[in-house]
Amino acid sequence: RGEERGPVAERGPWGRARYEAVKKHLRAVGDLSKQYWRYLACKVWQSGCEEEEEEEEESSSSSSSSSPGPGWSLPLVGQDYLEILSAWYCSFGKCCKTGDCKIVNNITGLEADLNGQLHGQHLAKEVVVRAVQGFLQSPRPQKALVLSFHGWSGTGKNFVARLLASHLYRDGLKSECVRVFISLLHFPYHKHVDSYKAQLKKQISETVQLCTQSLFIFDEAEKLHFSLLDAIKPFMARYDNKGQVDYRRSIFLFLSNLGGNTINEVALDFWRAGRVREEISMEFLEQRLRLELLEPAENGYARSHLLEENLVDFFVPFLPLEYHHVKLCVRDAFLARGLPYTEAALDEVARMMVFVPKEEKLFSAQGCKSVSQRINYFLP
Repeated sequence: RGEERGPVAERGPWGRARYEAVKKHLRAVGDLSKQYWRYLACKVWQSGCEEEEEEEEESSSSSSSSSPGPGWSLPLVGQDYLEILSAWYCSFGKCCKTGDCKIVNNITGLEADLNGQLHGQHLAKEVVVRAVQGFLQSPRPQKALVLSFHGWSGTGKNFVARLLASHLYRDGLKSECVRVFISLLHFPYHKHVDSYKAQLKKQISETVQLCTQSLFIFDEAEKLHFSLLDAIKPFMARYDNKGQVDYRRSIFLFLSNLGGNTINEVALDFWRAGRVREEISMEFLEQRLRLELLEPAENGYARSHLLEENLVDFFVPFLPLEYHHVKLCVRDAFLARGLPYTEAALDEVARMMVFVPKEEKLFSAQGCKSVSQRINYFLP
């Protein structure tokens, strides 16, 4: 009778067969958890693991005829879990010799932030996410990924570069795997170009040796001396296996105002034709942009061999921002500072910006630059 009242009664809600199955499952989970912890401890601290591995090999060879216990061969899901867990642990300490343990490659977060915070740039959102995601998922890329951002100042080129760094690396722009070069700041004098070339090649090589996945950002690319660009060309070309450093996992970003007029003309033509800017296709605009960049010019970017040798994988156009895009930037600036706002306040700040052309006054001449400073006028 007492047996019928027990938790393992055959006819009760906890039948013996179910009870034994649950007990077996819990035992397996316990064994697997122990194995998880041992694996993680060995991966992080790497002490005493050799002896344990030898003992396990001896015990497994002596009992090869018997079936292995649950959890002794890690399933794929468990392996992925351990990789994530160990990477998480490493992000708080220095358990690896390179910066790779701080690589996060959060493409989902990147796409979400681009959709929520980058306004008026449907082409840039799509191209950046697809290009970077495809590159990172490729098991053996043939060359580094090279993206060239073009458009007026204030349209979001630097913003996207920062977002990309923060979603690929835990430390963002401060990561040891990320290098930012600003033309007039880092390479101001053409008479020192030979010295700059040596320094630049050395910095790129050292970064690639430290991090298998590196990010290099060149701001104001049109102001770089063409010989500097040609000097780093081998890092962006197809990998020939001749060098000791494998740079195929690198990403190069070039930010430039070049092509801004062409991009704006296309956007204005669509508006005058009564067509929405979202109808502008990448194929149409990139072709126009490439033609302008290949025209003879005095800037180093156009004179370098990057363009004629087709080392740039994507020319990413950033469209000029309209009034309602500027209002969204103003809203973001208020939210970033934790300040309340009204529609009237957003309109007032947006109207302070200069809009061109003179007749239509359609595009913000400064994009969204100086928006955050202009809201200071409305603070008590």
